[in-house]
Amino acid sequence: MFIKGEIEVAPDKSISHRALMISAIAEGTSRIKNFLKADDCISTMNCLKKLGVDIAEKDGEIIVKGNGLKLKGSSAILDAGNSGTTVRLLSGILVGQNFTTKITGDESLSKRPMKRIVEPLEKMGAKMKSKNGYLPIEIEGGNLKPINYDSKISSAQVKSCVLFAGLSAAGVTSFTEPEQSRDHTERMLKNFGAKVEINKNTVSIKGIAKLHPSDVFIPGDISSAAFFVVAVAIVKNSELKIKNVGVNPTRTGIIDVLKRMCAKIEIENKREIAGEPIADIIVKSSDLKSTNIERSEIPLLIDEIPIIAVAATQAEGITKITGAKELRVKETDRLKAMSSELRKMGADIQELEDGLIIKGPTKLKGAKVDSYKDHRIAMSLAIASLIAEGKTEILDKDCVNISFPEFWCLFGKIKQ
Repeated sequence: MFIKGEIEVAPDKSISHRALMISAIAEGTSRIKNFLKADDCISTMNCLKKLGVDIAEKDGEIIVKGNGLKLKGSSAILDAGNSGTTVRLLSGILVGQNFTTKITGDESLSKRPMKRIVEPLEKMGAKMKSKNGYLPIEIEGGNLKPINYDSKISSAQVKSCVLFAGLSAAGVTSFTEPEQSRDHTERMLKNFGAKVEINKNTVSIKGIAKLHPSDVFIPGDISSAAFFVVAVAIVKNSELKIKNVGVNPTRTGIIDVLKRMCAKIEIENKREIAGEPIADIIVKSSDLKSTNIERSEIPLLIDEIPIIAVAATQAEGITKITGAKELRVKETDRLKAMSSELRKMGADIQELEDGLIIKGPTKLKGAKVDSYKDHRIAMSLAIASLIAEGKTEILDKDCVNISFPEFWCLFGKIKQ
């Protein structure tokens, strides 16, 4: 078996969420092209509709009639499903409203920490009630004051939450993080007319803001592309072009790491649309070498660690990943999940408190493995199955619909 062809991957999930939310609080009609119709993004859309935002689809575009910063109260509880992005970002908008809102989510999301947003929002004057820092969460909006918040963790979700809240606070709100996380929110807010300033790892925004409508094009998600990049790198005699992928520098850590592992990757046709860089990625079969990944790199490839672990099983030498404790509070404990399931397939992998140690190359074997209903675990194990001898069965494999509904179709299409 080998991989050949040309594909486009799912639209970017992070940008799709933000496009909906920022369009909703702009004053006027915005159009979103190439929107990701995955479960997480639909959760955001449904929550915004309950808050009185007029959202419709026409000719393949999502049309959002923004209400400005003031939304309409909802007597219904907002259901974020499995989407941490929905809860954390939307909370930053809700604290500026003159009503009380309750947000809940599914069983998995209810186990994910929300104190990280409660703390800064309460400092801004919001009244928050939660279940010991977990969902459900109740938000009483009101008059906000700007703050200078120094975050202990690098998180695009927490940063975005504070920036959204800052839109409704008179004055300048700033957010500082240890290492820069993905910057889609800053880029898009600028595109919609917000006054945003960036100084190294500090982002500042001026409120009270008036956002103008804008058209947004969603590029292909590099986190989704990463699965196929690794697939081609580890399957012999393979070559693939992945078109129209977002190559935002705060997201291309996966490319940097794979190139360091001697992956044959080229970036072509680079251009910029609506403030986001886009390009085509060409990857060929490679003889991978091991590498070390440390804490400073983690924020730029936080979602790609599971698929990097798969690549490391085929790399010569010992790959060590540290500083990735944040993966324990994702949709599942991703460090534990990848260690457990790749070991079932014969990988030489050791779980650390904050990372993984993987020795390669190792010949993998087919096995019955568990996705833990985590989309990135399911897709990573699917890529591992390409080089495994024998049959691999992945439990709850349909969880890929959270971020990449077309994954299994593309997975079947690329194999020759």
